[in-house]
Amino acid sequence: MPNEHLVENIRGAIEWAALGIEILGAAVIVAGVLRVAITRGTVRFLLKLDEPGAYESYKHQIGRSLLLGLEFLVAADVVRTVALDPTLNSVAVLGLLVLVRTFLGWSLAVEIEGRWPWQARPGNDRKEGSGP
Repeated sequence: MPNEHLVENIRGAIEWAALGIEILGAAVIVAGVLRVAITRGTVRFLLKLDEPGAYESYKHQIGRSLLLGLEFLVAADVVRTVALDPTLNSVAVLGLLVLVRTFLGWSLAVEIEGRWPWQARPGNDRKEGSGP
């Protein structure tokens, strides 16, 4: 039946898309860590540990790559679950994965920015109605 063939082709394309997003997420993490290691120079960083802010800067750069990579991995899980296997069990597993990755993301955000994601940034405490 032509419809079954079309459905299988669409399912295959969605599976490939989800896999591509996962690979992109992993590549973002690896590329970010390598970029920091090459541009910042891990050895150079270790030799400058006594400089103020050296560790925080290094940690923040790696953390940003991890956060972005996690976002791609969550997106791949959502695409795969919602489009390919929308059963109660797979949605529950997706919910657990998103919960764990959200906690990891918030933990990284606290490490990078020193505040919870929902807290205002320091110096961003404008009064209501004072400008755009």
